[in-house]
Amino acid sequence: VLDSQYGMYVWPCAVVLAQYLWAHRRSLPGKRVLEIGAGVSLPGVVAARCGAQVTLSDSEELPQCLQSCRSSCLMNRLPRVPVLGLTWGRVSPGLLSLAHIDIILGSDVFFDPKDFEDILTTIYFLLEKNPHAEFWTTYQVRSADWSIEALLHKWNLKSTHVPLHSFGADKEHLASSSMPGRHTIEMMIISLARSEGT
Repeated sequence: VLDSQYGMYVWPCAVVLAQYLWAHRRSLPGKRVLEIGAGVSLPGVVAARCGAQVTLSDSEELPQCLQSCRSSCLMNRLPRVPVLGLTWGRVSPGLLSLAHIDIILGSDVFFDPKDFEDILTTIYFLLEKNPHAEFWTTYQVRSADWSIEALLHKWNLKSTHVPLHSFGADKEHLASSSMPGRHTIEMMIISLARSEGT
């Protein structure tokens, strides 16, 4: 799939992250949520339908992905959800102007290793600005050689693995969708690593 088309499909990781949001739907009303690399925006749409105040974002260099975000909102009767052009690793006026955030969402954003550090620098910037926020992310294990552990340490971030069975996402058919199938999908929550004594 060409880079510019990544955001035009619902990927299995999005279905799993949407399941996590659904399992935690009672905690979402009033929460401020930002989805990065949103594309078709399934997790963000689910969060918005559950009462969260959602902002969707994708690369400002991919206008068709931003349009896909807008179309998903309109199809799901969410015309007031803002869509923001936000390119990973770049400090932009849109990034600087974001209001308080409680949760950052990202499904399958750890797809291409050349983007990993740009993603985590953006996450670090957002978490520094919102120290109690968390980054909820699902990813597909595509290579045993791909890891973000060193980058998490570099950017003073920590990750907590979330077992799929803990929110009913360890099934082949999830939410009446056969999409997750037998893919190797993992979930983690990334937050700021606290210094000793803080």
